[in-house]
Amino acid sequence: MIDRFIDYLSLELNYSPNTAAAYRRDLEQWAGWATGGDVSQLKVMDVTVSDLRLYLSHLSRTGASAATLKRKVQALKSFYKFLMRNHGLKASPAAALTTPRLPKRLPLNVRPDETAAMLDAGSDVYASANEFKNIRDRLIGELLYDTGMRCSELTGLLDINTDTRRRELKVHGKRNKDRIIPISPRLAEMIDSYRPLRPAPEGATRHVDTLLVSVNGLPLSRHDVYRIMRRCMEAADVHAARRSPHVMRHSMATDMLNAGAGLNTVKQLLGHASLASTQVYTHLSNRELQQNYQQAHPRALKKGGQNGH
Repeated sequence: MIDRFIDYLSLELNYSPNTAAAYRRDLEQWAGWATGGDVSQLKVMDVTVSDLRLYLSHLSRTGASAATLKRKVQALKSFYKFLMRNHGLKASPAAALTTPRLPKRLPLNVRPDETAAMLDAGSDVYASANEFKNIRDRLIGELLYDTGMRCSELTGLLDINTDTRRRELKVHGKRNKDRIIPISPRLAEMIDSYRPLRPAPEGATRHVDTLLVSVNGLPLSRHDVYRIMRRCMEAADVHAARRSPHVMRHSMATDMLNAGAGLNTVKQLLGHASLASTQVYTHLSNRELQQNYQQAHPRALKKGGQNGH
């Protein structure tokens, strides 16, 4: 039944492979716990809300975070809604479950000067004996920051959808939605410099379809991009609580809003479904505005001392 649910998410609701895989992991973990490891014995129609609460209580006692518990509850709720809609279940035992309240966390971002220093750095940051790797790794950083793409969108970016003459990318995003992202002349030149260096897979007569490839000519994985960006950010001594491709997406959105870009423009570039998802970046802008005010405004300095406190 879990397999049918995952097929439903992927084929009918167009969930991304990563999201569908996460739901599968959560549900299989629950099924394993509920059956003592013999998932074939799970009788999903007979499960009660008490059974589910016992499971969540077990997770909480063993150290699961509020975010983890919230995700598990969401997976169970979605699964039982599917059973009601498609398999005749009368009532969902997960309906009465409550999701833990999470503390509000602002997206992590990198200061603009550090981002510029990293992207403009020479071989010290992107050091490699392989010219292709050096140019590709620099291109990855530029693509992530210039466009705000998600990591999965970057690894799935097709060469044919990368138009340097028109200076735009066609990106395949969440829920199978495509969007067009403009790119700068500098980034277009970097792509044109990278393309002739791309290796084809051994024994193949043509390149793979994706723009970004490994030294073996195969498509890059998300793990590859995380590793590359972590290394580049560490080498540039970027001060961020987390060094990942997604931090570059957050930085791009924050920097654009700080520079005066409209909220709707940033929403379209990021591929957000609703404006509420984009508005979180205005909190970062407001926080920076407050800090700058406290540090520089004469009245703030006069009232609170050196830093306005």
